[in-house]
Amino acid sequence: MSTDGKALVRTKYGSIEGIKEDGLFIFKGVPYAAPPVGHLRWMPPRPPEPWQGVRPALDFGPTAPQTRLGNGIAGLSAVEPQSEDCLYLNVWTPGLDDGRRPVLVWIHGGVFNLGSGSQPAYGGSRLAARTDVVVVTINYRLGMLGFLNLREVTGGRIPATGNEGLLDQMAAFGWIRDNISSFGGDPDNVTAFGESAGGMSIGCMLAMPQAKGLFHKAILESGVGSTAVPLEAAVVVAEAFLKVVGLAPDDIEALKAMPVERLLAADLELRAALAGPGQPPRHGVTPPVIDFATLPEQPLKAIRQGSAKDVPLIVGTNLDEWRFFGALDPHFPTIGEGEMTRYLQPFLRTEHAAPLLQTYRHARTQRGQGASPPELVSAVLSDVMFRMRAVHVVEAQERLGSPVYSYLFTWKTKPAGGLLGACHLAEIGFVFGTHDAHFWGSGSEADALSRNLQDAWTAFSRTGDPSSPGVGRWPRYGDRRVTMILDEECRLEEAPYDEERRAWEMIPGEADR
Repeated sequence: MSTDGKALVRTKYGSIEGIKEDGLFIFKGVPYAAPPVGHLRWMPPRPPEPWQGVRPALDFGPTAPQTRLGNGIAGLSAVEPQSEDCLYLNVWTPGLDDGRRPVLVWIHGGVFNLGSGSQPAYGGSRLAARTDVVVVTINYRLGMLGFLNLREVTGGRIPATGNEGLLDQMAAFGWIRDNISSFGGDPDNVTAFGESAGGMSIGCMLAMPQAKGLFHKAILESGVGSTAVPLEAAVVVAEAFLKVVGLAPDDIEALKAMPVERLLAADLELRAALAGPGQPPRHGVTPPVIDFATLPEQPLKAIRQGSAKDVPLIVGTNLDEWRFFGALDPHFPTIGEGEMTRYLQPFLRTEHAAPLLQTYRHARTQRGQGASPPELVSAVLSDVMFRMRAVHVVEAQERLGSPVYSYLFTWKTKPAGGLLGACHLAEIGFVFGTHDAHFWGSGSEADALSRNLQDAWTAFSRTGDPSSPGVGRWPRYGDRRVTMILDEECRLEEAPYDEERRAWEMIPGEADR
């Protein structure tokens, strides 16, 4: 129901009031779980308490506590206050009716310790209005509060598995299943889509028995779940955390009462301490955990065994993913020939680095691409951290006969005359239609690319097939490794950058990561 710019919806827990703006209904800061504060810190999410009367849903909820938000990109900054009370979602819908529209649920990235569903780049207005879908964005617990395994070091007195952030996401999908029909959405047609840690979260949920059936299709952008760590690695982080904060494993009340500011400071200290001698601080130390309970095994292994067989997927990466991270390291542009192997050491065994670099140099030179040391290292890291992980998931689904579509995004971002190339984050503004001249690009070509991505993503959400007028027919990956190249001109290509892909097949164990 809506009148005079206001919109009223009855949810399972009570009535909420949003706004009607330019024909779109918008609800912000809707609680999907109880605040995880006090005795609920580090606990699995619980349902929200019902309320009487009408609850305003006019402003975004607080973001999860984090050390910083944004990466110098205007669309990826947010102004909302931080709070442990952060489990809120936001809804954009064209109609409060029985339209049973496809529902697209965005899971933000940020190395599992940054980000928010309220970042401007994720605004759902253009995507929802233009394509007649319901768009939902969510917050979830991050860092030490969302992904720190304390169960082992405390003997279960704090039962945190290290996957509480994933359980938050699953709780949000449960709320959507139970309530989205009141917002004009179809609870039986929900597509999860996310980028970086968001895509990795989806990859993990595809391996989690508790998540089965919560969404029906998935789009994984620049992340597939490969960062989930073994339980023993999570225990090492937990032990180091206790040492940094100066507490014993049985100081349970002190842990639960620890100020958030101290938790955030400990996170920064651990990133530096666990990075290793001579290495820059790690981007994060608390990814999801293979805890044998919530996440029983490594996601790729579970997917190969059929855990996601019934879920159609779009999986892809950006061509120059690592250039974004390289730009954050002032020493990266000065890497010399003799330093490449050392720079790759945290990611790749030394004996494998030299032949890989030789292959990449040959392949890039043959294609007329740059082959300087920074360009070679960036290309190798883009593949080891992103593209090859995506290829493994695509190939696993293809072998099972499950519908899976592959893409490679190659549009160059605008900073420094395109120096960052098609870097990490480069597709987001086009998916949401929030692209701008500063980072993503503007003008008729950028607008056309945005329409093409939106049409493909929403066609997939409706039918399980991303074929659409802008990109044309988009076949499944198949044995020819068919991949959609997303750029100014969208086109199909068989087995792109295949010389590099084949080189990874020669590295023992690489295909299992």
